[in-house]
Amino acid sequence: MRYKREGFQKLATGSLGGDCVDFKRTDGKNKDFIENCMLLDLDLDRRVGKKIKRDKYKKFNQLDNIQEAIVVYENNMAIGGGAIRRYNDENMELKRVFVHTEYQNQGIGSRIVSLLIEWAAELGYKRIILETGELLAESCAVYRKLGFKVIPNYGPYVNMPESLCMAKDLEN
Repeated sequence: MRYKREGFQKLATGSLGGDCVDFKRTDGKNKDFIENCMLLDLDLDRRVGKKIKRDKYKKFNQLDNIQEAIVVYENNMAIGGGAIRRYNDENMELKRVFVHTEYQNQGIGSRIVSLLIEWAAELGYKRIILETGELLAESCAVYRKLGFKVIPNYGPYVNMPESLCMAKDLEN
């Protein structure tokens, strides 16, 4: 499913098989970002929903406190996105990264995460943290490739053994 964009601050442009791909900054209230998060939830339900009771994660994935998000467009149609959210004075948390299925394995997810890392550093944060799961092998591989290291589970994920938490120090 792809959908039309609204106006945003253009962040970067690239190409994907000859098509124009734009990475745009926005926030958690953006309708394209919200739609991307709904597609992420459907994908997670399909991939891990039979093994993990995902309902307990819903309260940690609310979009109302997200001030920094990126939506990716191909020829003016949204194809992915992700966000960062303030966790505390030193840590920014990576949230809700998803690329539509037909665009996966083309480097778009890595580019989204890289741009979000840059944004967190630009805002003066010292580290970026995230929660994922070992069942999401592709995501774990992207994060490791970008320099994230496994850390002890933090905050709400401390008593969730299916969660895998990672962090990356930022260069400011």
